[in-house]
Amino acid sequence: MPSKEEILEYVTKNNIEFIRLWFTDLNGILKGFAITEDELENALNRGMGFDGSSITGFQDIEESDMIAKPDLDTFAVLPWRPEEHPVARMICDIYQPKGNPYEGDPRYILKRALKKMEEMGYDHFYVGPELEYFYFKSAEKPEPLDKGGYFDQNPLDVASNLRRDTVLSLKKLGMKVEYSHHEAASSQHEIDIRYDDALKMADNMVTYRVTVKEIATQHGVYATFMPKPLFGEYGSGMHTHQSLFKGEKNAFFDPEDQYHLSSDAKAYIGGILQHSSEMAPILAPWINSYKRLTPGYEAPVYIAWSNSNRSALIRVPTYQPGRETSTRVEIRCPDPSGNPYIQLAIMLMAGLKGIKEECELPDPMELNLYDLTEKERLEKGIKALPGSLEEAIKYAENSQLVKETLGSHSFERFMSLKKMECDEYRRQVTDWEIKKYYPIL
Repeated sequence: MPSKEEILEYVTKNNIEFIRLWFTDLNGILKGFAITEDELENALNRGMGFDGSSITGFQDIEESDMIAKPDLDTFAVLPWRPEEHPVARMICDIYQPKGNPYEGDPRYILKRALKKMEEMGYDHFYVGPELEYFYFKSAEKPEPLDKGGYFDQNPLDVASNLRRDTVLSLKKLGMKVEYSHHEAASSQHEIDIRYDDALKMADNMVTYRVTVKEIATQHGVYATFMPKPLFGEYGSGMHTHQSLFKGEKNAFFDPEDQYHLSSDAKAYIGGILQHSSEMAPILAPWINSYKRLTPGYEAPVYIAWSNSNRSALIRVPTYQPGRETSTRVEIRCPDPSGNPYIQLAIMLMAGLKGIKEECELPDPMELNLYDLTEKERLEKGIKALPGSLEEAIKYAENSQLVKETLGSHSFERFMSLKKMECDEYRRQVTDWEIKKYYPIL
């Protein structure tokens, strides 16, 4: 981590005029404001005040004063801004005026979960998310740039230059990029960044989304992380690989087990499966998220686990000899539109709860779950995730896990926001209804 003095010296030496202070609201929407170089030392020492009542899910108007204090480790120069007068960014922790952490800060929610992990004897929660997204011709309507498919190359994949410039920008921001490729749907893409500790990864996920959008804008197109922008096409998911470590040792690996999974790993998976419906409004947080979570588009709607079967909610990638540290679980239901801090926090807390309660792991399901009839799934005890945000809310509002993870302050606000979204959607008259009913009723 750089020191305050090193950051101040770098800013002066490189003629950086503005520093953007970033944080997210409860929904995961990026917020922030810019300060000048003259105010940076004050920001690093005491933080900068702002109106928390204007941030979705934060404070009420009678208790609105908040402090944004930059994390020194998040200083980076934004590569898409002009080189002549560079602009930097720092991600902030949110505090109350008296100096105590704000319990509704999504970053603090993740920090609380990580502290619980450490109290249980683990040192690292490593996370590797795969964020999918779409490029469209404009922000007005979702008109694809191409008709390409999975791993397609030129000339079908006209966004190769977009991905290239995005990868280069991500690397300048300190991220290690592993893959970039066209995804399964028309104009759908994916850039995978190397796994990292959860807090740093959540910061990277926020930055990743901004970078994708900024580079798209520079190329005259629009990028979106909306889960299901196109009818009849695959939606965008965020398959999330994760593991717990004790020091340098992967706590999920057991060389003697038939699946190479330790008892901790099995209980962790069991906890995720047991609480998956409760977590749904956080992992798939919008009305539109459940348009993706429908059978037939490789979306993981059935609550089961497998070694290689991608129709299950959780997949354990096949063990490769000599790569014990790579043993991990992949949770496939999250989408990239949510708040990364609370998404990682709720998955970790569910897994830790499974370990603490020694949750039993059911047998793996290695068959294609989409091919089973409803009766066959019931006979095998396979349940489905909630089919709508409204249904998911009913699970979450009675969940002790969700309450504990979010804290009472954010829990009440999050539930209220999601219910308001459902109420707003319920009142809409959609194009489908007009086409379906207007001509005949």
